[in-house]
Amino acid sequence: MIFAGKRPHNLGVRDGKLASCPNSPNCVSSQSTDAIHQIAPLTFHTSPEQAIAHLKSIVQSLPRTTIISESQDYLYAEFKSALMGFVDDVEFFLDRNANVIQVRSASRLGQSDLGVNRQRIETIRDKFNEL
Repeated sequence: MIFAGKRPHNLGVRDGKLASCPNSPNCVSSQSTDAIHQIAPLTFHTSPEQAIAHLKSIVQSLPRTTIISESQDYLYAEFKSALMGFVDDVEFFLDRNANVIQVRSASRLGQSDLGVNRQRIETIRDKFNEL
């Protein structure tokens, strides 16, 4: 796909943090401090294991989604847009101490995403909170 772009090398968790958002507005992160990129983390009231399993089933149920890597406390998936095959990198980091799942969703290419990354996380949040 011409619009897929290359998988970033800065993904993953380092010192309890997901990668920062770039300056472009096509990224949201629950660990960001500025209003453009900030989004609330997912909160859970189950066991961490149940929470991450529930999250994984939601992510797998969404269209054009591929889980790239996962561990006990981390999930990384690629989401492809239907029309042009643009790829967004979406990460989830389970913070056991805070009972939250930190989230980061970023477009690989371009500047604006027309709010797609924020909307995706809110859709996942709605499904996640149905548990």
